[in-house]
Amino acid sequence: MSEVEGLKTYEVRTYGCQMNVHDSERLSGLLEGAGYVRAPEGADGDADVVVFNTCAVRENADNKLYGNLGRLAPMKTKRPGMQIAVGGCLAQKDRDTIVQRAPWVDVVFGTHNIGKLPVLLERARIQEEAQIEIAESLEAFPSTLPTRRESAYAAWVSISVGCNNTCTFCIVPALRGKEKDRRTGDILAEIEALVAEGVSEITLLGQNVNAYGSDIGDREAFSKLLRACGKIEGLERVRFTSPHPRDFTDDVIAAMAETPNVMPQLHMPMQSGSDTILKAMRRSYRQERFLGIIEKVRAAMPDAAISTDIIVGFPGETEEDFEQTMHAVRQARFANAFTFQYSKRPGTPAADMEGQIPKEVVQERYMRLSALQEEISWDENKKQVGRTLEIMVAEGEGRKDGATHRLSGRAPDNRLVHFTKSEEDVRPGDVVTVEITYAAPHHLLAEGAPLGVRRTRSGDAWERRTVAEAAKPAGVMLGLPGIGAPAPLPPAAAPGCGCD
Repeated sequence: MSEVEGLKTYEVRTYGCQMNVHDSERLSGLLEGAGYVRAPEGADGDADVVVFNTCAVRENADNKLYGNLGRLAPMKTKRPGMQIAVGGCLAQKDRDTIVQRAPWVDVVFGTHNIGKLPVLLERARIQEEAQIEIAESLEAFPSTLPTRRESAYAAWVSISVGCNNTCTFCIVPALRGKEKDRRTGDILAEIEALVAEGVSEITLLGQNVNAYGSDIGDREAFSKLLRACGKIEGLERVRFTSPHPRDFTDDVIAAMAETPNVMPQLHMPMQSGSDTILKAMRRSYRQERFLGIIEKVRAAMPDAAISTDIIVGFPGETEEDFEQTMHAVRQARFANAFTFQYSKRPGTPAADMEGQIPKEVVQERYMRLSALQEEISWDENKKQVGRTLEIMVAEGEGRKDGATHRLSGRAPDNRLVHFTKSEEDVRPGDVVTVEITYAAPHHLLAEGAPLGVRRTRSGDAWERRTVAEAAKPAGVMLGLPGIGAPAPLPPAAAPGCGCD
């Protein structure tokens, strides 16, 4: 039983990309709507319901899942009524094997039917047997489901799900399906509702976010959406992830440059700088096209920070191919790069390709690339020294803030900035103006006193939520979860997996 007699607690563990983070907020909202309360921080499985929202892209994703499930098995034996659910991409892929390998799991659900979790838990409890339900097509956009957002001032907004690409290293299209776009009006209505709640920063989310419109037959739909976001009063910052170079057209660049609340930041996966490898990956662009986009973005937004994803050691990659990636990195001068050592993903064409690269060769190339990018990131950050920037104060971004007596936040270009505490009370969601005095490869410092503090509606929202969380009891006795899908919210209330 939970810490407070009669209350049912839950814990959601999230692995993988922003899509999974967004889905987990919805899973939490569904469980709370069904009568559960969130387990205390550090519960580590000591909850009535533990949900694993899994990833099938990251290396050793299955080993991590089954290892964690194994650790919960004895706890479940000692705790009558405890339930374990597994959802997400790995559940969609391994639907038939999870309960075979971990028979103490109560519910397995997929990426298309997260809204069914409460009823599946109830059905498993009543029937006393595992419930496995994997939908083959989307039942509801995640953003239309109840939510428990982790942040009072920033929010994800899903504009599409699925992907129409066929990259040979990626299994996501098989797990999340073909691209399906939301209606623009529904997206804007959700954003307006979030802003009314105090949110001032939103991130538009899609597996291939700038392909938005392909499902509705409008090639300029994404740029139109960005411009429409610019007209929403109170919305201070708009970001998006992750775009695909194939669909990154001039109208999108123009919309970014001409819409004041669209931030000068771009995360666009390159994956490789070798045309040969890009072809083997079934990426529809080549190095020249990619670097050309970077050049156009910088011409339109000179201060833009550009980041990327890169895979090292793809099957068949020669030293010459790798040097082409190094050349592209030198030319692009990314603010940062998420670099991955290629590893086989069962079910992908690349897993069966000839020319698999020995682990030691992949590791050596990875180290060279990481060293180069570290040097470039530091050089690019040094250019920020002396600049005056507006920082949106964040919660939980600075792990050492307590010891250093600093606060942390994000610059418009999404660089992480640690700054000296102001004499004024500053809350997450508020905006401070600082002068950058020092640069490290992965963060900036503003060591002097802030030049200004702007208290915001988002800071007010954070304060209200914090006070409410502190004042309320550990939970509310709501009885057992209700049967059936949750009622829809009223209309007014409503980088990627590294493979884009």
